[in-house]
Order: sequence, then C-alpha cells, then structure tokens
Amino acid sequence: MRLITFAVLAGGLTFSMQVRSLAMGPAEFAASGKLACVLAEESLGYVSKTEYGNLTEQVLEGFDQQESDAIYAKALGYYDGLMFGIPAGDQERVYSRLRNFVSSKACAFSAPVNVLI
Repeated sequence: MRLITFAVLAGGLTFSMQVRSLAMGPAEFAASGKLACVLAEESLGYVSKTEYGNLTEQVLEGFDQQESDAIYAKALGYYDGLMFGIPAGDQERVYSRLRNFVSSKACAFSAPVNVLI
C-alpha cells in the first residue's frame, strides 16, 4: 500500500511540475505569438535560416531555458493549429493560410515582445 501511495504522490508531483512549466504569463504568451509568426515566415521562405535564428533569439531574449521551451511549444501548437482541417499534401491551402496569418494583425508588432502594453 505504501508503494502505491508513493507512486501516486510521485506521479502527481511530476504532473504538477509539468503543468507549472507550461503556465505562461503575459510576456511569455506575447512571445509565443511572435514566435508563431516567425515560424510561419520561415515556412513561407520570407526569412532565411540565419534570419530565422536571429529572430528567434530576439523573441526569446531575456527568458530562461524553461520559459523558452514553453514559449516554443506554445508557438508550435499555434502553428500546428493553423493547419487544422487542411488535407495532407494540399500545399496551396497551407501556404494560403500561412500568408493570411503572416499578413494579419496577429503578426503586426509595434512594441518589443517583452513590453506589456
């Protein structure tokens, strides 16, 4: 019984730590949106691999590794969500959706990512 109780408590603690690592404040949430735009721009060929690296570094500047990982995961999730409902192999619809996203207000930034407005 003790072993089962310990396993349940250990599993709960691990789950709690994982959930906490995915929690985001306003700055992290804003950064994830900006990074989703950078991912879309890179996918469309609007930025080179070097520019992508530089833009990603700029977005993640000032965040620690755990925050950066959560920001990147959120950005990938958003990017993946953009593709929801598009049949595999329909590149034109993929590119169309990415172009619409990049040209939307979601990707129009007038303030640095780490500044709350």
